[in-house]
Amino acid sequence: MKKMLLASTAAALVAGGALADGHANEVKLGVLLGYTGPIESLAGPMALGAELAMQEVTDSGKLLGGTTVTPLRADTGCIDNGLSTSNGERLIADGISGLIGGDCSGVTGAILQNVAIPNGMVMISPSATSPGLSTVEDNDLFFRTAPSDAREGQVMAEILQERGVQSIALTYTNNDYGKGLADAIQSNFEAVGGEVTIVAAHEDGKADYSAEMGALASAGGDLLVVAGYLDQGGLGIINAALDTGAFDTFGLPGGMIGDSLPANVGSALDGSYGQIAGSGGDGIEALKTLAGDAFDATSPYTPESYDAAALFLLAMQAAGSTDPAEYGQRILDVANAPGEKILPGELDKALQILSEGGDVDYVGASAVELIGPGESAGTYRLIEVQDGQNVTIGFK
Repeated sequence: MKKMLLASTAAALVAGGALADGHANEVKLGVLLGYTGPIESLAGPMALGAELAMQEVTDSGKLLGGTTVTPLRADTGCIDNGLSTSNGERLIADGISGLIGGDCSGVTGAILQNVAIPNGMVMISPSATSPGLSTVEDNDLFFRTAPSDAREGQVMAEILQERGVQSIALTYTNNDYGKGLADAIQSNFEAVGGEVTIVAAHEDGKADYSAEMGALASAGGDLLVVAGYLDQGGLGIINAALDTGAFDTFGLPGGMIGDSLPANVGSALDGSYGQIAGSGGDGIEALKTLAGDAFDATSPYTPESYDAAALFLLAMQAAGSTDPAEYGQRILDVANAPGEKILPGELDKALQILSEGGDVDYVGASAVELIGPGESAGTYRLIEVQDGQNVTIGFK
């Protein structure tokens, strides 16, 4: 468990911008995601999920005596540390009281170190999964509703073993996310007796991946695991593999799961499979009903984004304040037992319970349970591409 290090000096830096008066008329939450870049097809639904929770709370009229919630969007580019940092600083200047984001792991670390910690700002990431973020010294300011890739490596190794895969070639996007995930997949697959024939990095944004494919094809394997991004290098790697005939089946970790990948690759992707953070049950069904036709509530990391926003607002209610130095210490309280279980669409009820001094156990859309350093314990939705679409085939 992280040490409780919420420094009074850091809190003082944000006292004005963070609306320390818990009964202010408006609270602002930043939504700092990759609206451009290698996961841009995922960012729109993620933002809409977070904003749905904010609207639900505003409509209830029960947050801190009728406080309204306003989202402020800003772009990370997913892999642009400079853009992410400058936009994070702009959100601070605009008076946010909490930051939903970042999205990709590298920029999330940059935002945490360069923006959140110096300004005493609480962050909840819905999608940054690097194992390195579990041990970063963060002054208890960083949480995430997505599980660490250390867990995903275990899950993927189990899936590969269950499908009878004996050997894989493994390529990863050359950044913190890709390297951490590749290490987790390799170590766990080898631990269950699998062979990793090659582990090779690839860069995003290239027009030609024939050189990378030559090395991967030469090493061989039952299938190629692509720990990359579905709208960038990961897509390029898969197209190069199919063009050369080097591989025809692919293992797809979280960064490769999204509707745009089968849409761009076509039927040749049928039979490929993988996993992404997600859960079944009442929570996701409630979010689907709540979202209706406005957006796809099952889009990757969209449930986790709704949950991130909800946790912010419930913690503020529990603390009676929108000051990060006050409510940050209540996030684990509202996320976990004891208390009445809360699903999407029930934030009105949760706010009422908290206003009366009661406890809530926020389950949300993604079966929220925050462990250790404030991160999701994690369940995974298992995906197989069938007839050109991602199909959920189970949970693990």
